[in-house]
This record gives sequence, structure tokens and C-alpha cells, in this order.
Amino acid sequence: MHQEFESPQELRDTIKCFWYDRIEFGEQESAFEVVPDSYAEIIFHFGNTCSISYNGDLQALPSPFMIGLLNQPVHFFSKNNLQIIGIRCFPWTVFDLLGLESGKGGVQEFEHPLAQLQPKLDKLIQSGNIEEAIAEVKQYFLNTHSQIPNNSTLLKAGSAMRETNGSMPVSEVADAAHATIRTLERKFKQSSGYTVKDVSALIRFEQVRNELLLNPNANLASLAHDLGYTDQSHLSREFKRYSGTTPSAFARNSKKQIISDNFIAFVQRNNDSES
Repeated sequence: MHQEFESPQELRDTIKCFWYDRIEFGEQESAFEVVPDSYAEIIFHFGNTCSISYNGDLQALPSPFMIGLLNQPVHFFSKNNLQIIGIRCFPWTVFDLLGLESGKGGVQEFEHPLAQLQPKLDKLIQSGNIEEAIAEVKQYFLNTHSQIPNNSTLLKAGSAMRETNGSMPVSEVADAAHATIRTLERKFKQSSGYTVKDVSALIRFEQVRNELLLNPNANLASLAHDLGYTDQSHLSREFKRYSGTTPSAFARNSKKQIISDNFIAFVQRNNDSES
């Protein structure tokens, strides 16, 4: 069960949307895969534990935790009932949003007053008041939004990158942001931990991934042309880099995806099934 909730107007420069998922597993520990996209996610979870494998051992994650930009799929583990509230953020705003130093991507634990929402959200989720729980999270960020620095350079750059699906050259992104390439790259690195080129590549990958989820028979050569790849081989290399599989194999397995516009793609699988 996947639901998305629109971000209030005041937050749309930092938060793309809020979302809720409920995943039903069996009694045995099962894995689900999070495929890279071009957003950072703040994750609250409820019900059973949500764990990740470190050196072969499962380690329970706190609530909330963050999924920064990914350069390959990540597998989480849970069983029985797992419910999730996600805050989907632009990667160049998420650290300012939380008042934290920028870090690299991947799964990150962090200490923050936001965690004080967990007990109240847990009660609301367990009683089925999903919209009220989402409203609590929205209100928290509305209350703290005024403390976030307004970096117009990053906002203009991010908007230009998204409008062109990540196909705009760095020099043109800098022009759109009214900044030099050097200044833009420095600000991007400071705010997200990644370069403009890194994020643009993920935006393009996300567009291909979403298209293959919705239309497994999509023409890869046409996609490569439309999204600014050099050719189909370039698209395939980049796709395998981020997904760990070829576009064709991903398309064949697309029916296993839980589909929704611009979201983290969850692929459920049991431990004894094929990956």
C-alpha cells in the first residue's frame, strides 16, 4: 500500500512530497530492495524492525534514519508488518533542512529533534490515522522551515536540472543558476556531498527506471536520445552502474515493482527466492 501526499507550497523548494507505505511480510525475515533515484529520503518506520546487513549481520536501524543518494541498490530486512513514513527531499536541501553537516550518500543514522515525533506518530499509525500522522510531520517542517537558508543558486540549478531530466551540461546549469561552474560545484558539494554531474546522472537514471517500470517495452535507443546519453550502450552502462542489472533484465522484472510516480522502487523478495 503506497500513498503520496503533496508538499505544502512553503516546503516545495526543499521537500518533493511525503509518502506512506505498508508492506506485509511473512513470519520469516525477508529482504526488500531500494533502487537508487535522485532524492534523499528521511524514513520513519513502525511495526517490526527495519534492518540492514553490515558485514553479514543484521543491524536494526533507528527511526528516523536517512537514505541519501545511492549509487547501487540497498537491501533492507523486516518481517510481518512494516509501515513507513517517508519525507522525499531534494539532495541539495536535505542537510540544510535538518541543520546537519552534509555527508555522503547511502544509509545514514543521525541524531535530531525530529526523532521526538516517533512516539506520537507510532500511536497514530497503529490506530490507522495515516493522514493525521503525515500532517504532524508536515507541520514539524513548516515550523522549522524559516530557519533554512535560502540558497537561490542551488534552487535555480536544481530546477534547471530537473526540467531537463538531468541532460543539461554543467556549464548550462551554472548559467541557469547565474553562477560560475566553480562556485556552483562548490555549493553543490557543500550542500549534498555530490557534484552536479553525479546528481544529473541519477536524475537521468531515474527517468529510465521509471519508464521501464511503466513501459517495459520502451525503446532504449529512443530513451537514450531523449535523455541525452551518447547512445544506447552509454545508457545501458549507466543503468547497470546504478541498478546492478541491465535495462532489459530490469524491464522483465518490472512487474515485481511497487509502482508510483517518482518514488523509491521497492522490490520484495524472500530470502530463499531468486534475487
